[in-house]
Amino acid sequence: SPGYLIYPSCNSTHATPPRLKALRRPVESAQYLARKFQGFGHDVKLLPAQYVKPFVKSQKNDFNDAQAIAEAVRLPTMRFVPLKSEEQMDVQALHRSRERMLQQRLALTNQIRGLLLDRGIEIAQGFYALRTVLPSLLEKEDSGLTPMMRDLGRMLLDMWNRTEATIEQMNDRLKCLARESDLCRRLQTIPGVGILLSTAIVSAVGNASTFKRARDLAAWVGLVPQQHTTGGKPRLLGITKRGNSYLRRLFVQGARALWVWKDKHPNDPIQRWLLQLAERRHAHVAVCALANKLVRIAWAVMRSGAEFNLHYRT
Repeated sequence: SPGYLIYPSCNSTHATPPRLKALRRPVESAQYLARKFQGFGHDVKLLPAQYVKPFVKSQKNDFNDAQAIAEAVRLPTMRFVPLKSEEQMDVQALHRSRERMLQQRLALTNQIRGLLLDRGIEIAQGFYALRTVLPSLLEKEDSGLTPMMRDLGRMLLDMWNRTEATIEQMNDRLKCLARESDLCRRLQTIPGVGILLSTAIVSAVGNASTFKRARDLAAWVGLVPQQHTTGGKPRLLGITKRGNSYLRRLFVQGARALWVWKDKHPNDPIQRWLLQLAERRHAHVAVCALANKLVRIAWAVMRSGAEFNLHYRT
């Protein structure tokens, strides 16, 4: 969050000491400051801003904010943001950068297809057609493209290739991290959990020691029903979508991968449970329920220190 920096003003030409001027500019990240204060021997707790806001009694200023933080931190039921190590921050930065590269590759693909479609040239959707058809199309002089358009297409294709190479380098780095981490290897024994999901959840929650129960982790990811209870009548809606959207998407994708193969292994306990659920609920509901189960299994694997045992209860 932004803060105040105090620095001497250079506009004063008097002999008196320079006046202090307050400039509002962003300061260091909360995670960085927390690690700094921990290095000085302090017990650091990070509070989510939405939990402090109800304690601000009047107008928003530094004094009222500090008073609200002092009141909120004393609550016994207050939940805090876990502190991340520099290694976790590095892996998270790698995931965020890879996500940005994926968006850039998709945007470039759509732009190239749209520009060619304006010239009457249609390329099939997907990366394979762009990778194979476009180079030969740009080399042909009778393709219906002007010389300037061919030069522009080469520049966009070169940018697309460099983005593709960057994504491959990031994927290789994630594979190396997954091989070197014992926790990631144990998480990959869970059906539907691969390299991306294992490295992402370890970088986000570490060994999940912050969460007392498996349901707490599922709620943090945003894969639990939203509650709308009033007058003693409980009512459960769809999933809350309040937590980590990136992790939630990866868990749902892993659950969908298991859903595709649900009929191939009927003796599998998870597949058998999924088949029984599919008879009573819609496919999307069953996939979200399976994603919730995968989150709980991941919490148990991280807390127990053992690999996933598929036939533990049988």
